[in-house]
Amino acid sequence: MILRQQYLQKLAKLQDKQLIKVVTGVRRCGKSTLLQQFQEQLQRQGVESNQIISINFEKIEYEPLLEYHKLHDFIVDRLQPGKMNYIFLDEIQLVGEFQKAVDSLYVRPQVDLYITGSNARLLSGELATLLSGRFVEIQMLPLSFREYRQLTGKETATAWREYYSWGGFPYLPSIEAEEIRYDYLQGIYSTILLKDLVQRKKIQDVELLESIIRFLVDNVGNLVSFSKIAGYLVSHGRKTSSQTIERYVRALEDAFFLYKASRYDIRGKEQLKSLEKYYVVDMGFRRLLMGNRRSDVGHILENIIYLELLRRGFRVYVGKVNELEVDFIAERDGERQYYQVSASVMDPRTFAREIAPLKQIRDNYPKTLLTLDTLPQEEDGIPQKNILEFLLES
Repeated sequence: MILRQQYLQKLAKLQDKQLIKVVTGVRRCGKSTLLQQFQEQLQRQGVESNQIISINFEKIEYEPLLEYHKLHDFIVDRLQPGKMNYIFLDEIQLVGEFQKAVDSLYVRPQVDLYITGSNARLLSGELATLLSGRFVEIQMLPLSFREYRQLTGKETATAWREYYSWGGFPYLPSIEAEEIRYDYLQGIYSTILLKDLVQRKKIQDVELLESIIRFLVDNVGNLVSFSKIAGYLVSHGRKTSSQTIERYVRALEDAFFLYKASRYDIRGKEQLKSLEKYYVVDMGFRRLLMGNRRSDVGHILENIIYLELLRRGFRVYVGKVNELEVDFIAERDGERQYYQVSASVMDPRTFAREIAPLKQIRDNYPKTLLTLDTLPQEEDGIPQKNILEFLLES
């Protein structure tokens, strides 16, 4: 087990604040473990065990509490008067009308509330209306490469080969046999497919859903539109429409399986409404669905860098400058950075092609070319940085 320090530090800063802490993310990315680690951290600070109420709704012993009145009463009966009470509710979306119990607990004195969920709709609809301005979301992802290397203790090159091929789900490094790794990833994928998509979103055409998933996973880093996806599937014998594609893709985003990067016109200073890119939450799913293909290294690296920028708290866009494309615009707290990602730019023509969009940007924000090369080049003050060094930065 590795301490997820980035997320633990966020929770620590919010401890005892009158805000509901909502941890969201794809299934098996480590949300339950994070809550457990934070509870242990509280106990090291002197918090007594009876001040902590922790419920994981995926455990069958808590099935009677899936009705919100019973959940509320169960917790209230265990609150310690005169002390701060720390309440942890894991996979809260399984409780019908859970927001009513959460709101009632929130308004009680000396209650510090933490909840997790595997669906973005957790923070929409009635919950957002009822608790507007009273919660803060912490979006969690599978392991970063830095965390993966720390967890495995392997030297950088070996850890990178594994991470690049199998992704960063926290339990995966403990599985040695490849066939068991496939089974483990298949289990996560099937759970997302059946519980988060088919059951929750009432999706009836599972075969169409899987066709869309395979198309988008195979086209990571390519500009797509709903009409383009529909056209491709229709040409391969599937009857569908842009509206259906949009509904299914939005469901995949809600389940944190896919993340969208919209386009932004750097010169025109506006977000573009046509075409966007999608990135999968973990490269293990690409291995599961596409096999061990060695092609398209550049787009796989793009996916890894995109997720890393999200971990670092950036909002990420695809940039357009004149007719050229900048892989990523990363914005955070009023700052902006530009990144271009390529497997290698040792060929002078490739270097010229990859650095050209960055050279056309006329502002003074930092611009970086990220590659796997170990011999960095620089032009017009634009540095080239090794991807592994970038990923291992604090």
